[in-house]
Amino acid sequence: MKFYLSSYRLGRETEKLKEMIPSKKIGYIPNARDYSTVDPEIKMNRTERDSTLLAELEIETEIIDLTNYFNKKDKLKNKLEELGAIFISGGNVFVLRQAMRLSGLDEILTEFKDSNKNFLYAGYSAAGCVLAPSLKAYAIVDNPNEAPYEGIKETIWEGLGFVDFAFMPHFDSDHPESEAINKEIEFCQQNNIPYKAIRDGEVIIIE
Repeated sequence: MKFYLSSYRLGRETEKLKEMIPSKKIGYIPNARDYSTVDPEIKMNRTERDSTLLAELEIETEIIDLTNYFNKKDKLKNKLEELGAIFISGGNVFVLRQAMRLSGLDEILTEFKDSNKNFLYAGYSAAGCVLAPSLKAYAIVDNPNEAPYEGIKETIWEGLGFVDFAFMPHFDSDHPESEAINKEIEFCQQNNIPYKAIRDGEVIIIE
């Protein structure tokens, strides 16, 4: 599996992103924005904005709402195998983690990590954060007590563990979360947690 992890939106490596997508279509997952205080109009606008940015790269998006796949892991796996790539939006990493568990996306990606070398996992902010071994550092910026889904009400502190560091987006950037990100970095330093801080526009690429 390949990874394209942006701090914010698509980042500045869009030509590389185009190269990494197996086809000209990608599954767009917006569920990190399912937290309780989200404005539905803002959520919709951000989905449309991200889709427009991808369209400008001649990449077609298909919305993959994970709530439509809760307890339907096989159906989701078939869809992802068909697409060959996903792009996950920013939002609340704890909500995203819950949606991944309920849909079986976490298990599917674990399978793909070793068996599907061409599958592309792309996204920004929370999309990169959820890959860490632990999500504890992210409780400073994101509310870990969000529980928007009926199927699960407890906080999941374990990340997917696909990388061995905490992904710290919006570092030293003109972003409303940048100051709080510094506190998350301090948490990592105090608890000996490896981390990588990237500025908006920067991208971590793993092939």
